[in-house]
Formats: sequence, C-alpha cells, structure tokens
Amino acid sequence: MAYKVDFKNVATVGLESSPVATALAGLRANEARYYWNKYKHEYITVPAFEDPETLKWIETILLEKDMRFPYKPLEVTSFEIDGLKMAYVFYENGLAVNVMYSISKDGKRAVGFKLSDGMDIPKEFEGKFKFARQKSKLAGTIRGSFFVIKGEY
Repeated sequence: MAYKVDFKNVATVGLESSPVATALAGLRANEARYYWNKYKHEYITVPAFEDPETLKWIETILLEKDMRFPYKPLEVTSFEIDGLKMAYVFYENGLAVNVMYSISKDGKRAVGFKLSDGMDIPKEFEGKFKFARQKSKLAGTIRGSFFVIKGEY
C-alpha cells in the first residue's frame, strides 16, 4: 500500500519492524521535506515487495562497488524530477540508499547512503566510506556518504 510521507507529523508507517523505526521515519520525512520544498513533489513510498523493479535497479548499481546488503528492504520509491531519475530503498536496519541518475549522459549520477540516528555503521562500509554528519530536526543526526556511478543503467 502506498504511503504519502508526511514530514509535519512523522509516522513509522511501513517501518515498524526496524529497531530504529522512529529515526528511520525521521530520515524518510527529511527526504520528503527536501523534495517538497525544492520541487513541490509529493514523496510516496511503497512496500519493497510491491516494486521489485526499483529494488533490483538499486541493487544492480550497488554491485559496481561489490555491495550486497543482507538487510530486509522495507520501502522503496522512484520518480523522475528535473531531468533526474531518483530511487530510494529504506532497509530495516536503518540504512537508506538513494540513486540519483541523470537522464542525460553528461549529467550527475551517484549513489547516496544515509544512516539513521542510533544505528551502527554496517560492516559493508568499514574502510570504504567516510561519513559526514548532518543535523536534522526530523531525523536527529544523519550520517551520509556516496559514490559516483561509472556504468550505464
């Protein structure tokens, strides 16, 4: 069932099984607020099992860095906005992965990682990525990193 993310009244809808559900919901709301403020785009997520194509696309791109996550995907979203294909997956452990993929060949393409407040850095990231910290009223402290996509997807 689709969920229109409310960034004014943060809810854990769809994320209840996460040990950091409140922080993950805040992270999701933070993303929704960004897209609303910048593009007036309503951020709508669906359970990951309802959109396996988006999940597979993200997981295929992650293989560029030989990354496979054993975590349960809870929700995904994908949309096109301002010449970019955007896709997100929110995992049960509190990890959020997003893909920003320019439709034009010479545009920006990257994968972003955000860690919910209160979760440990997953072992898949140790020694590979440095995380910057960002404060958010909705999500507490968000730790984030990224890599530039080299291939065509």
